[in-house]
Amino acid sequence: MLLTLTTTHRPATDLGHLLVKHPDRTHAFDVPVGTAHVFYPQADEGRCTAALLLDVDPAKLAAARGRGRGRQPTATPESFTLGRYVNDRPYAASSLLASALSRVYRSALRGDSRERPELAATSIPLEVRVPVLRCRGGAEVASRLFSPLGWAVTATAIALDERHPQWGDSRYVDLTLTGTLRVADALNHLYVMLPVLDDAKHYWVAPEEVDKLLRVGAGWLAEHPERALIVRRYLAHRRALTDRALERLAAQCPTDEPGTDDDVSEVPSQAGTPRASLAARRREAVHAALVEAGARRVLDLGCGAGALLATLIGDRRFTEIIGTDVSTQALGLAARRLRLDRLPERQRNRVTLHQSALTYRDERLRGYDAAVLMEVIEHLDPPRLPALEDAVLGYARPTTVVVTTPNVEHNVRYEGLAAGAFRHSDHRFEWTRAEFAGWVDRVCATYGYSAVVRGIGDEDPQVGAPTQLAVLTRI
Repeated sequence: MLLTLTTTHRPATDLGHLLVKHPDRTHAFDVPVGTAHVFYPQADEGRCTAALLLDVDPAKLAAARGRGRGRQPTATPESFTLGRYVNDRPYAASSLLASALSRVYRSALRGDSRERPELAATSIPLEVRVPVLRCRGGAEVASRLFSPLGWAVTATAIALDERHPQWGDSRYVDLTLTGTLRVADALNHLYVMLPVLDDAKHYWVAPEEVDKLLRVGAGWLAEHPERALIVRRYLAHRRALTDRALERLAAQCPTDEPGTDDDVSEVPSQAGTPRASLAARRREAVHAALVEAGARRVLDLGCGAGALLATLIGDRRFTEIIGTDVSTQALGLAARRLRLDRLPERQRNRVTLHQSALTYRDERLRGYDAAVLMEVIEHLDPPRLPALEDAVLGYARPTTVVVTTPNVEHNVRYEGLAAGAFRHSDHRFEWTRAEFAGWVDRVCATYGYSAVVRGIGDEDPQVGAPTQLAVLTRI
């Protein structure tokens, strides 16, 4: 089974430093089920490809299954005696390849690079190819899992027999992912998703797997729109472990619970067409607004567990990023999400976390290019809004203020959300489009700003977009 990772970052051969595997040599590693090889089919300044080839020894695989004392978490091709020797494991990417990846690219998975620490913390153009991937649910599931993580997904079903097209497609797909991400993030996505798509782990899933999943999924799993599916499959459908993992993920991201504005998926424009989560599209819109405003020194007010901070830190245009929250627990989660203790000093110095209440004036927050209030104002009781307005617009007075909040009119489009209910249990209000526009007009007139208001997400002709966004510019 084969997995290739390609970059066109210049010099592309820096990929060897990130993977800690020299492009001029071949590398071999013993793994419990055979031998993993790393080699470079192409390595020059413009393009570099690292290939991971896992050569599975059926006898070793059978022995490894025997050491598991025959316990099968799910039905697999090896669940019967002959199937331990005759199966697709040597040929199709599966949880075996994920285990080999963690053995071979251990430092790269952690984001460590002694020679190129700044590059390890930087998003670069990447292409991942898995030519034969066992994928339960087919190409559509692969797209649902990888698209919200920033990948462009091309998943082509492999025919059962090319000579007999009438037989239909097999259970395998040819998968290609393209995107601009950190190498560590790309490898962690693959480490989790390969066994999830396979849906048949080759080893017994113990309780320790919960900690492993949450560690590898830090920074993205809590907000993934398919996190329940990912957790359930990764933990081999063991109900107790799945429930434990989902509870811990909900605690990491308290404003991103099932059925809330952060987690509910939008209605697809075409049946079967997957969408990025509304939370991801909201972050993209806020990021774009900050770039359009030319901001370099940015405040994320009410940053929570740091989802937006993770987006901002990946863009070098932002030279100083401040995250504030009233909750010390949330700030701790943000620090872990950003891996602040592992960032190179130059990257680390760009980011600061402060405990601060938005209803009080804070001298530390004055003089910045931009401030973001992303899904924040609706968590305040309406009588406390004037204090926030004064502290942010009247005292801190950033040049640009970006505000997002739910559009309550769109709630009727969410199945399972009761009439009159808010998207999150902590919301104190949710505004119509007219109410939000009225608030924006009032604060602009009071504090000397102009504003543009628009929607985030698919625009519904009757009820508008699910999220409202306002960009306020100081006059």
